Amino acid sequence: MKPPLLLVGHGTRDEKGVADFMAFVERLDRRLDDREVAGGFIELSPPPLTDAVGELYGRGHRRVVSVPMMLVAAGHAKGDIPGALIREKERHDGFDYVYGRPLGPHPTMLRLLAERLDDVLGTDSDPAGESAETGAAGETAVLLVGRGSTDPDANAEVCKVARLFQEGHAKQRGVSFVEPAFISLAWPSVCEGLDRIRRLGARRVVVLPYFLFSGILPDRVVDESMAFAADHPDLDIRCAPVIGDCDGLADMIVERYDEALAGDIRMNCDTCVYRIALPGFEDKVGAPQTPHHHPDDPAHGHGHSHGHAHGHGH
Repeated sequence: MKPPLLLVGHGTRDEKGVADFMAFVERLDRRLDDREVAGGFIELSPPPLTDAVGELYGRGHRRVVSVPMMLVAAGHAKGDIPGALIREKERHDGFDYVYGRPLGPHPTMLRLLAERLDDVLGTDSDPAGESAETGAAGETAVLLVGRGSTDPDANAEVCKVARLFQEGHAKQRGVSFVEPAFISLAWPSVCEGLDRIRRLGARRVVVLPYFLFSGILPDRVVDESMAFAADHPDLDIRCAPVIGDCDGLADMIVERYDEALAGDIRMNCDTCVYRIALPGFEDKVGAPQTPHHHPDDPAHGHGHSHGHAHGHGH
């Protein structure tokens, strides 16, 4: 048997988002008959990561491969999850782990985004890049909406995904251009992104949430998009679904598991604010990382953390 796969999610107060994550854990468990699979969250919702680790530890496992269910390498993947895993090492004698990298702008992820775009456009997409009604180029655009972060490296990665998507899958579908936006913590907002697309001349916009599962923030993306559409009836604004529980996402996780187990984790640390003194973020270099507060974790049962601070590691 291979070491167990431990999936670590962010957590959400949205019940459907929790159900999506757990269904995905079950999908991988059915698919991988040579290893056990468990999953937990670092905040907001049960089951907490500590329960998932305790479950595997109780079955006799002392080494696991942990893969963060994160699209970008922001604070959760860089600090919160490693900090929580180190805390589990302190709780469980002999426990150890190998930590994989976030999913990132993987070719499979770009394909999955293209499938979500097709879900919305259907036969409306035009390989020639022209509108069937007007014959005008630039009729359709995509707004790729990420979560947003205070980490410039993470925000830049969303912009990279938007550009890669524009150069490949979007172009093949007759989409004129792809713009990035964020639902929180970063600029441009959803409304600002939609307004930019409108001013650039597009008349049909597909809002493509860059999220794995359902949740409060993806719902907010839809709400803000529809509110903008109501104020701009000249625009045809359509919202695509999130990536969701699917085989393509499972393929990516298995790949991240294999490379972590082999020690082949190709993280780009050249723009990481915890390692490199980027202008405006010099104070973050070497900053200690502490696990998130989680009300379902025994260490946080009284509203305060007993966890230790740990340095940033990939």
